[in-house]
Amino acid sequence: MKAGAAPAPGAAARTPRRSRPAPPAPPAPPPITRPPRAARLDKEQRILREAEAQFARYGFEGASLENIGVAAGMSRHALLYYFPSKEALYRRVLDEVLSHWLSGMGELARAADPAAGLRTYIAAKLKSSRRHPDGSRLFTKEVMAGAPHYGEAITKRVLPVLQADIDAFRRWARAGQVRRIDFRHLIFMIWAMTQAYADHASQFALLLGRPALGDAEFKAAQRVIEQLVWGALAPTPAPA
Repeated sequence: MKAGAAPAPGAAARTPRRSRPAPPAPPAPPPITRPPRAARLDKEQRILREAEAQFARYGFEGASLENIGVAAGMSRHALLYYFPSKEALYRRVLDEVLSHWLSGMGELARAADPAAGLRTYIAAKLKSSRRHPDGSRLFTKEVMAGAPHYGEAITKRVLPVLQADIDAFRRWARAGQVRRIDFRHLIFMIWAMTQAYADHASQFALLLGRPALGDAEFKAAQRVIEQLVWGALAPTPAPA
């Protein structure tokens, strides 16, 4: 093409088009979480039952994963598939124990009548001692050792419930429904009296001439504990 000549039709330089960025990929769907299979839950519960019994008998140091596994019908290696360590299994057992132990405590704070609330509370504590004696003994061992494995969990889970119960007693005291005493130590005494029927059940049965504590013994214990506690709290002397 000569200088100054007009460009041929269609020969003009074209500006290249910019490619559009690809649209962002849609977010990946969340992984599907399936509930544990019934067979797995059954095996976990079997392990927890055997672990509770052996930890209650031998303590954390004395119990072994090998023996717990044998009692649960599996090897130590198979047990570790469900619980990755002895510490994890021990803490899970104590989680279960504490859940049972706390199950009846909330009723006291919700009760409108102190006498009825105490009856329900004491009955729940004795029921826990009767149905879960190994758990009670295990919990006692851990606490008597200074709670080296479970102290933080005890404080975190028990303290709010204890405070709610103390607040209920203080509310009743302001309304003139109970006497003013140290409600913290009152609750500690109820725990001690009811838990004794798990920790010392064999001794009590022996001294009562029974092979084991039954309905009659637990009902009698409940009546006496109720009388003792209400005798300390009643705003007027209890009738003879």
